[in-house]
Amino acid sequence: MFGWLTQKPKVQRTAIDLYGRVVAAARQPIFYRDLGVRDTTEGRFEMVALHLFLALEGFKAKTTPDNETRHTAITQSAIEAFVIDMDDCMREMGVGDLTVPKKVKRAAAGFYERAGAYRNALADINDASLVDVLKHYIDFAPTSESSPSTLAAYVRSTHAEVSHKTIDDIFTDTHLSTLFPMSPARSG
Repeated sequence: MFGWLTQKPKVQRTAIDLYGRVVAAARQPIFYRDLGVRDTTEGRFEMVALHLFLALEGFKAKTTPDNETRHTAITQSAIEAFVIDMDDCMREMGVGDLTVPKKVKRAAAGFYERAGAYRNALADINDASLVDVLKHYIDFAPTSESSPSTLAAYVRSTHAEVSHKTIDDIFTDTHLSTLFPMSPARSG
């Protein structure tokens, strides 16, 4: 009778756990050290946005009428966790209280813009469009000419892998590798 009282906290815990896995994957040193993604606030934002897109887009592929409500709630809560994290990070960096909401709104809009671009690029079988989108959003060091191609291969293989999993598949195993199973070095 009162199941609805516990449903929202459970969804929020799942979404926060999911977002934690996204952030952990985005912070892997290989992206910054080996692939030349600049280790800046912007570079980290781009990697978090990319991994959040990969996770959420993968779940979208496994949505059925039976789990649609739950997947939608978890997706919305994960995006809320992203927005709260962006707000917290900006405040920690000393961004003025009056400008934080505007910048957070811009970051959220930026996520949706990137998600659309990544989705369109992944729909194209040609990796060149995905490489172009990655180059457009991610600032790579000039010495890493092959890095966008390596990252594109990682994105495509991770997208394919995550698209075969449900949220339940991922949360039955506590390892990050369950969500993001391949490192960029092995994908390229």
